Amino acid sequence: MSGASGTPYAAAVLRALIAAGESVDLVVSRASRLTLLDETGISFRDAHWRDDLRAWLARGADGKPDTFAPDLGDVRYWSPGDLAAGPSSGSYPVKGMLIVPASTECVAGVALGLSKDLLQRAASVTLKERRRLVVAVRETPLNGQTLRHLVALDDAGASVVPASPGFYAGATHIQDLVDFVAGRVLDAAGVEHGLYRRWKGGLGGGAAPAPTR
Repeated sequence: MSGASGTPYAAAVLRALIAAGESVDLVVSRASRLTLLDETGISFRDAHWRDDLRAWLARGADGKPDTFAPDLGDVRYWSPGDLAAGPSSGSYPVKGMLIVPASTECVAGVALGLSKDLLQRAASVTLKERRRLVVAVRETPLNGQTLRHLVALDDAGASVVPASPGFYAGATHIQDLVDFVAGRVLDAAGVEHGLYRRWKGGLGGGAAPAPTR
């Protein structure tokens, strides 16, 4: 997680990864802790990360208690300043990396190959090892510099997934829109989920209206 607004997207992705039985190495940047506190009222602390993560994942996108049982599954937490952490090395076994949400600062740092913290270092390692890197950028409007950074990430093999909800999947609640974005992130990562109703083509028969293309 980087410091962009969009902590509900990160929560939805984490819940889905846990539900899918995936092992998760979690890095919460210092900036993202401020956003998490602002958007949820929850302080994320290194010494109490399990309790804080459970409290966060038990909330829906509207900030109210959700039905998700906060079982953390196989989640391991790494401090963002720990450059000796497992994910900082290419020999550490992982399938890939998801940055949700991704701030423009984070995008720039990864595109330029910087390693100012564990988040950027792990992303650089993911790219050099030719593993999947999914970047869920959350900013609008996008200036030319950020667009060039995103093109550089695409050229390097990353998947750029803007946090842009689709409305054709029959959303009726905020959580539906959040889950759509989280689902598209997981699609790019190759993780199975049931977060949104997929488009099957055609009209009628209960299908959602065709998206504007």
